[in-house]
Amino acid sequence: QVQLVESGGGLVEPGGSLRLSCAASGFNLDNYAVGWFRQAPGQEREGISCVRSRDGSTAYIYSLKDRFANSKDSARDMVYLQMNNLKPEDTATYYCVQFRTNICSEWYLREGEDKVLTWGKGTPVTVSS
Repeated sequence: QVQLVESGGGLVEPGGSLRLSCAASGFNLDNYAVGWFRQAPGQEREGISCVRSRDGSTAYIYSLKDRFANSKDSARDMVYLQMNNLKPEDTATYYCVQFRTNICSEWYLREGEDKVLTWGKGTPVTVSS
């Protein structure tokens, strides 16, 4: 059974950092792209980052690549999202995802939820002073 379990969310002040972790089980991280979606209050869920399985290349939406870093550790079956210089608009529930293929690109992220095979339950992040 495929499972994705997120951790690391919480309350952080603007300008602070958080690292989200995702424990993956039931599939091989070397065969699928994995990444993160988020859903802000009152908004639709959106794909924000991904990491390709074989070469570890990453993609992000907007200018998040300047502040966020998506990575994975296949040996530990872990996926990470390092978030720096957090802003109030980053407040959202963050979901770890397994994509349907090994494709990882900004275009693919913008295609939305149809590209996701498995969802984690999410971890909330609140950026506030």
